[in-house]
Amino acid sequence: MSAQSPLLPIQTAMYAAMTDDATLMGLATGVYDYVPETAAYPYIVIGEATEVPRNSQDRYGWETVPTLHVWDKYRGYARVLRIGSRIGEILDHAPLVLPGYDVVAIRFEFSQTLTDPEPPGDVRHLVLRHRIVTEKPI
Repeated sequence: MSAQSPLLPIQTAMYAAMTDDATLMGLATGVYDYVPETAAYPYIVIGEATEVPRNSQDRYGWETVPTLHVWDKYRGYARVLRIGSRIGEILDHAPLVLPGYDVVAIRFEFSQTLTDPEPPGDVRHLVLRHRIVTEKPI
């Protein structure tokens, strides 16, 4: 028997932490799981995730790595980098509350700046990943 994945509670907690932060919401127009066509730049998307088991003798465990995307049409990377920096302040080593799970660690893992190559080629993209280690008693 295995325990239920913490992926949805993690997504919910990340969304709440980011949208509750007035500074971040002053930099970005929104945080989305599904981006409406009317969304204005810059915005944040909670995207793909990986999850691997990290069980021990008396606990279920997971290492979950959600990917965040910051999208903007600003000339240059300054705005997406400011948004990414604020996301790091909110999430890195954060006290996320996941009902039913113990959060062992949250660590910044990766970021990358990209330019969308599709014409007109003016969309800037920042990819961010944080590793979230959780456990739950068996």
